[in-house]
Amino acid sequence: MFKNKKIFVLGMARSGYEVSKLLSKYNNKILVTDKKEQDIKHIEELEELGVTFIQSDDPVSLIDSSFDLVIKNPGIRYDHPLILKAIELEIKVVNEVEVAYHFLPKDAFVIAVTGANGKTTTTTLVYEFIKAMGKRVHLGGNIGYPLSQIVEQVEINDAVVLEISAQQLHDCYDFNPNVSILTNLVPVHIDFFGTYENYIDHKLRIFMNHNSKNIAIINKSNKDSYESTKDIKSNKIYFSSTEEADCFIKDGTIYYKDEKIINLNEIRVKGMHNYENIMCAIIATKELGISNETIKEVLNKFTGVEHRMEFVAKINGRDFYNDSKATNVKSTEIALNAFNTPVVLLLGGLDRGHSFQDLKDDLTYVTHIVCYGETKNRIKEFADECKIDCTVVDTLEEATRFAYNISNGGDTILLSPACASWDQFDDFEKRGETFKEAVNSLE
Repeated sequence: MFKNKKIFVLGMARSGYEVSKLLSKYNNKILVTDKKEQDIKHIEELEELGVTFIQSDDPVSLIDSSFDLVIKNPGIRYDHPLILKAIELEIKVVNEVEVAYHFLPKDAFVIAVTGANGKTTTTTLVYEFIKAMGKRVHLGGNIGYPLSQIVEQVEINDAVVLEISAQQLHDCYDFNPNVSILTNLVPVHIDFFGTYENYIDHKLRIFMNHNSKNIAIINKSNKDSYESTKDIKSNKIYFSSTEEADCFIKDGTIYYKDEKIINLNEIRVKGMHNYENIMCAIIATKELGISNETIKEVLNKFTGVEHRMEFVAKINGRDFYNDSKATNVKSTEIALNAFNTPVVLLLGGLDRGHSFQDLKDDLTYVTHIVCYGETKNRIKEFADECKIDCTVVDTLEEATRFAYNISNGGDTILLSPACASWDQFDDFEKRGETFKEAVNSLE
């Protein structure tokens, strides 16, 4: 399917780079284009493999009907002029995940995770559970390792655990995981998809090729997840943090199929959102025969994923948490609900015009808000409306120092920005690293 073709790769980044390397081995003529400068070593490596790279602000001028396929970076909107031109020329548009999926061994066991929040933690937990079982397992997808990068390492009967975004699912057609997890649905990425309904439709594509042999793990307590998946053809298994389901919480214990799995006090990470992620991972790996002892062993050690409610340090009685991945209000709501002690909250970042009103009911333990970045003045107005003390600064480093100075022993200082990072940082990872450096400088 992906041999002896003429292929146009729109957008380099990690996925374009890795899929080009993979496809270069199968007698394909490949053109990669990006408007940004790229790592010269990557360009030289691709050129040695026979791949052409052109930096261009006008990729439309580079495409014609001689191309067989366009591979689109998932971050590029599907109304991009090049994509519209490809459709006009009747050239199929796919993405890196769809391509790499076709190179997996037929007997590989694929678990894919999507959802508005909790994807990375759930994906990581599934991977850690399977690894602890002693089974060969590979981690990839939106979590930082493109499937194209790892696919050639996968052997028959290996497990592959993938984090998949809605943007990636848009350009998938044959992709069909053995187990698909939908953590939750809330209105996010509307700037990309236009409407919440369109966003949901894209998330549901993770089930599009399922039949009764495929397993769908669904959040019963999240109304939109539950309602929107009623008609999928999968074997549906439900989890819930608020009511009985196939996997649920009762009296401080997680149960699966009425079997006691683990007490919540045996789990190192805290917060209901983390318990929901854990239930997803339990269901997925029970299908592979994981023991309760192995589950407990992993959860006794697991301290969370970097930049996602990550414990950074305790300094003079103050606990610092890095939740830089909270790029939307819903993620910050979830983070705040994990604490029942005083919180100094750091908010701010790129101004997408989104409202902060949904945070109103989750500020019970917030004693002070420190805001920075493009949204700082709107956040100040919101804090004043909520009658919460608020200080405006310019940078995250200033916000961190100020939060420390006005906090007390026993307080939590939480970076959970409720905004994207792109006003001051390349990505949320760099924002989280900057926060941790600022915290460590306090010591």
